[in-house]
Amino acid sequence: MKKILLYNSGGGLGDSIQLFTLILSLQNHFKSSEFFYLGSHANHFVGKLKEFNINIKTLDLSLKYFGFRWWHFFLAKKRFTDQNLDKIDLIIDLQSKLRNTIILNKIPHDNFYSSTFNFRFCTKKKDYSSKDHLINLDKFFDTNIKVLMFNLKKISEKYINEAKRLLPDKNYVGFSITQGNVYRKKNWSINKFIDLANKIDEINKVPVFFIERDEIELIEKIKSQVPNALFPEHQSKISCPALVTALASRLSLAISIDNGVMHMMGLANIPMIVLFGPTDAEKFAPKINSIKILDSKQMYKSKNIDTITTHDVFKLI
Repeated sequence: MKKILLYNSGGGLGDSIQLFTLILSLQNHFKSSEFFYLGSHANHFVGKLKEFNINIKTLDLSLKYFGFRWWHFFLAKKRFTDQNLDKIDLIIDLQSKLRNTIILNKIPHDNFYSSTFNFRFCTKKKDYSSKDHLINLDKFFDTNIKVLMFNLKKISEKYINEAKRLLPDKNYVGFSITQGNVYRKKNWSINKFIDLANKIDEINKVPVFFIERDEIELIEKIKSQVPNALFPEHQSKISCPALVTALASRLSLAISIDNGVMHMMGLANIPMIVLFGPTDAEKFAPKINSIKILDSKQMYKSKNIDTITTHDVFKLI
């Protein structure tokens, strides 16, 4: 495997962070291979996530929203050959849209892995049944790929030291409460979060909120109703996902809805309680050592995340 290409159609930070374990595990297994990344949207590995030092080359075909336009079918092969890469030994398709897979398949390759259309596009026919790509790739290669989790040592020491300055003590419980994707209702009620934060305060733990500075009204509401709440990012000149992960490593527990910050916290491999409504917990929940999932679909037969009660969360703490 000289050249391995990973294709990601997701556009959010969380979509990219979810690939860390896969990339690191494959790089550890195929040590002599070159790894390339092709995305349909902004490449966060060379953007907001560059401080995590995930070393993967970018395949730039100059086709915006690659895979989402049928006319890409006629240009994909030519744009690839213009890169003078000959061919790809393995393409790993990390999405399941038929159109995107058909277009991706035009890139010259020897091996192709994709879950699209019940894995019909895979060049090696096996009994693929997992939603975990690493498990399926084990079958693809008839091997055992060691799972390699993200290590905090990959983050610059300046972020770790800043996190220690901002959160110098113990007994911190972190909260991530706002969603990035506006197309699905994933927010849990702010009043429930405030109620939960006050319960945390009553048992001598410090509520820590991870909220962007421009959420002024939301921040003021929390400050007025949870006087002991901390907003550590607002006390720093640094602002980046790597700092969020470093801060998360200072927490004894994190509570979050399904969002990008949830994935940033998950990289610290700390105990987490995550709340799911319309999205798939099995697919999107961080794969970490200690996690408790509250899914309204399983608990209350509803995609409405607000059916989850404060008591449901608090009894897990």
